[in-house]
Amino acid sequence: MTSDLLAPLDLAFWNIESAEHPMHLGALGVFSAHTPTAGAHAADLLASRAAAVPGLRMRIRDVWQPLAFGSAARETDPEFDPLNHVRLHAPTPDFHAIAGRLMERPLERGRPPWEAHVLPGEDGVSFAVLFKFHHALADGLRALTLAAAVLDPMDLPARRPRPAEPSRGFLPDVRKLPGLVRGTVSDVGRALDIGASVALSSLGVRSSPAFTAEPSGTRCTAGVVVDIDDVHRVRKTVGGTVNDVLIAIVAGALRRWLDERGDGSDGVAPRALIPVSRRRPRTAHPQGNRLSGYLIRLPVDNPDPLARLETVRTAMDRNKDAGSNRGAGAVALLADHVPALGHRLGGPLVGQAARLWFDILVTSVPLPGIGLKLGGNPVTEVFPFAPLARGQSLAVAISTYRGQVHYGLVADAKAVPDLDLLARAVSEEVEALIAACGP
Repeated sequence: MTSDLLAPLDLAFWNIESAEHPMHLGALGVFSAHTPTAGAHAADLLASRAAAVPGLRMRIRDVWQPLAFGSAARETDPEFDPLNHVRLHAPTPDFHAIAGRLMERPLERGRPPWEAHVLPGEDGVSFAVLFKFHHALADGLRALTLAAAVLDPMDLPARRPRPAEPSRGFLPDVRKLPGLVRGTVSDVGRALDIGASVALSSLGVRSSPAFTAEPSGTRCTAGVVVDIDDVHRVRKTVGGTVNDVLIAIVAGALRRWLDERGDGSDGVAPRALIPVSRRRPRTAHPQGNRLSGYLIRLPVDNPDPLARLETVRTAMDRNKDAGSNRGAGAVALLADHVPALGHRLGGPLVGQAARLWFDILVTSVPLPGIGLKLGGNPVTEVFPFAPLARGQSLAVAISTYRGQVHYGLVADAKAVPDLDLLARAVSEEVEALIAACGP
């Protein structure tokens, strides 16, 4: 049985989890069904294919050995049974209603931390699959790789095999020690910069009670589909990147939502954490989260759609010029310099501190341009869901798939009982941006 120590950020995700705030990623894939029994057949396929995917057989266990005391490691589960992870549900008229209740349930920590829930549609012409992967098992790219392994094979360009990364043992590699020593001063300087940026980020502009919540352990989800051509139209007219437009849409939707629910948007500029992957696509297979991030103020208080977009564009350009290794959004990088026992003892405190660091998570999840299928049934929509940090009520994840942008919204169900209003506001903001760009 082989084992592999968790990377520091993976260990942090493993330890900040609580029953009210599980740290798993989610993705709701909606399929067009060829037959009324396509959902049941899909569940059988997922279970049979999962047994052959090594990454899905990995559980996480605690490590209490010297030099790794308090850490955790991935290892193959000798009793792995895919039927413990793949579940077929009764037909439903509303995939999101079920997905929300399933997202609030923590994964079983004694088993490989992932699940696939198959949801047949009552209409008989569609079904959905909700994938859940613990963030300690996979980041967005790794989760995509694992999910793709149980879908129908894709015709991808052949890649040159990469040498396997050696498992991290419980002793440091002595060949790396000189480099580690040389980097200490630089790391201290970076840590001070990040700490100062975090402190400054909490000054000056108010947030809104709508973005915070006492832990209830409940979840709800919603999804919005936007035509990518509309996004490109705005980008070509105003400038910036597609991502700038997608983030500006979130800012405008939040303004509409806050005004409609009576909370008011005047003076509100919530801090949005924009995760940045430090992993290249060709290195998606090696395990371990490699994340940094940007922190920006969403111009929710600005009534002009194009001005909001320009503010987002300027803030993102400033973050890119500074790089993802410094600034308040780069707090995740500090996990590399915390000992394993520090993660274990400090995890609950770190989880509670998230609300002091940012107000809302807005993340992008990469998807392949090629069509995805399961049992020959094509994917028509993919809604990604991000974990919800303690004390926060809302997170937004965005994916682009075959000409459409999919916004996946996840919220604390008690704090945000009107998530459908925010979903509608996303569509309305796209229309407002197009109208502002003119004919």
